[in-house]
Amino acid sequence: MKPIITASELASESAGGRPPVLLDVRWQLGGPPGRPAYEAGHIPGAVYVDLDTELAGPPGTGGRHPLPDVAAFGAVMRRAGVSADTPVVVYDDWLGWGAARAWWLLRWTGHADVRVLDGGLAAWTAEGHGLSKETPSPEPGDFAPRPGAVGLLDADGAAALARSGLLLDARAAERYRGDVEPIDPVGGHIPGAVSAPTTENVDEAGRFLPAQALAARFSKLGADAHAASPEAVGAMGAVGVYCGSGVSGAHEVLALAIAGIPAALYAGSWSEWSNDPTRPVATGPNP
Repeated sequence: MKPIITASELASESAGGRPPVLLDVRWQLGGPPGRPAYEAGHIPGAVYVDLDTELAGPPGTGGRHPLPDVAAFGAVMRRAGVSADTPVVVYDDWLGWGAARAWWLLRWTGHADVRVLDGGLAAWTAEGHGLSKETPSPEPGDFAPRPGAVGLLDADGAAALARSGLLLDARAAERYRGDVEPIDPVGGHIPGAVSAPTTENVDEAGRFLPAQALAARFSKLGADAHAASPEAVGAMGAVGVYCGSGVSGAHEVLALAIAGIPAALYAGSWSEWSNDPTRPVATGPNP
């Protein structure tokens, strides 16, 4: 199953006999909050999910967006109507990062049928589909999260992958180089990581590039060769991704999935790594 869905496909499935559960995950780095925008108009039937409080734990030594408590995450999903056997579609209205975070968490906790709306809310409205201000009250679902269905890295795992496999840095190139660091305490990157800004995985409209184009991009970065060599890092897989706090990195994991390349996410990402003074930091354009 493709991990993304077009607006026309979503409209067709929503009108069919097995409509997907819709999750609105509007979020922007630095705000504003997404709920007011959701209340002003959302895809009919969509339930709002707050990234900062429901798709992440409290910020701290584990990063700015550490993984949420698994039981609490399961409760949020059940309240939204998510069941183990119901399809789920997630979307946002800014870069696709918030939607990708929800997609990754659902995949990591074992949901087999979750997709991201390609191009987000803009793609939906561009095709003439309407919005609603009505807040739905879905029947509770039965989803029971079972973590571990896809790859997850900790700091040590990310460091090992940067040495023996391929660790991609999804942040902007200037943050990777350490030219600027607007959020975290130290600029630079994990030694051995390769710069791969996730913004280069989409077109000007925010839609993902075709699978072949993404595969070609990641091939140039070495992903196909490493993906074919699982012995490099064992069971965790040979390709990993990190970003600032595990949000845009999920978007890059999604792009890799479209290209047919499985990848693990370092959820703590740079916000965890850079807050640990024992972790080495590299700067400049090279790994």
